[in-house]
Amino acid sequence: MDLYKKCKNFTQARELEAMGFYPYFRVISSEQDTEVIVNGKKTLMLGSNSYLGLTNHPKVKEASINAIKKYGTGCAGSRFLNGTLDIHIELEEKLANLVGMDSALAYSTGFLANLGALSTIVGRGEYFLTDKLDHASIIDGCRLSFGKMLRFNHNDMDDLERQLKTVQDKAKLIVVDGIFSMEGDIVNLPEICKLAEKYSAQIMVDDAHSIGVLGKDGSGTSNHFGLTDKVDIIMGTFSKSLASIGGFIAGNESIMHYLKHFSRPLIFSASLPPASAGSVIAAIKIMKNEPERIDRLWQITHKMQDGFKNIGYDIGVSNTPIIPLHVGEMMTAFKMWKMLANEGIFINPVIPPAVPQNDCLIRTSFMATHTDKQLEFALDKFKKVGKKLGII
Repeated sequence: MDLYKKCKNFTQARELEAMGFYPYFRVISSEQDTEVIVNGKKTLMLGSNSYLGLTNHPKVKEASINAIKKYGTGCAGSRFLNGTLDIHIELEEKLANLVGMDSALAYSTGFLANLGALSTIVGRGEYFLTDKLDHASIIDGCRLSFGKMLRFNHNDMDDLERQLKTVQDKAKLIVVDGIFSMEGDIVNLPEICKLAEKYSAQIMVDDAHSIGVLGKDGSGTSNHFGLTDKVDIIMGTFSKSLASIGGFIAGNESIMHYLKHFSRPLIFSASLPPASAGSVIAAIKIMKNEPERIDRLWQITHKMQDGFKNIGYDIGVSNTPIIPLHVGEMMTAFKMWKMLANEGIFINPVIPPAVPQNDCLIRTSFMATHTDKQLEFALDKFKKVGKKLGII
């Protein structure tokens, strides 16, 4: 048997590359800003998750540099052994305060945060209930657990209740995205909280795309709905609004204490680099001190939602700065990507299995630092390309 047969037989990506329609692993040779340099060409970035535009903020960069000067470039070990710095503790205190929880624990990536929490907290004979459109890191975290995963239809509270009834005498955790990363809609947290109380379930919210977007000071989904006291665990990432890399889990102190001693992705991974910790601390401070950034982000969101709909695009259920355009077949998505790239627009095509067959998306996402001139330029190009492809 040839172990690598599957690798040799995977030809789709090379075929797309040969046709000039391969849209992944594009090389950017500039900082992550509203405009980036791709293949030597200035391109309007409409595919970044830097919602508040902080990745190149002078104070964030300065904090990162200062952390390197003080602590060096890495910790040379895990948090469990030699890799816990005082800057990690400071960061965790600020994260817990931000999301309104007792305690927080920082991981090296957001993916590891979900893997670490989910694989540890739910055990044999216990259950996860996950939205079918939850992020891959949630699905993989559940798979690594000895618990069993039950999936309910996207934001479908009737289906969630149906699943809850089947395990109403079991320990269970409902795990949902706060903002769904492809559809751009917000979870129905109020109804989830009601069902959790009715069926004695716990709740975990993945706020990867909600931090910096929803809630007071960008504190996330639970605060947005005034339901922080009803949610047990909040997860967040640093790679989006917080301008770095890493992730965290927040909850009561006993949960964090347990994770510190049993979460394998924490214990057996090297610590978050000092530069990342420093930059996130600075980003949190800016986010709190400059609420106008979030206000501007929502102004842009509403402008672009209206703009796309007025042109004739179907944006689905989106109600956040993530605005997908439903374009149909996979090759239509690839052609649209190519045409927009030629027009100086950077977007992300989304194809199966991330979406159903023949319901491919052009995923756009917006930053608080986009200018009105850039937005008008984008709408003009989307109108031009959409008409050429017969989408609008």
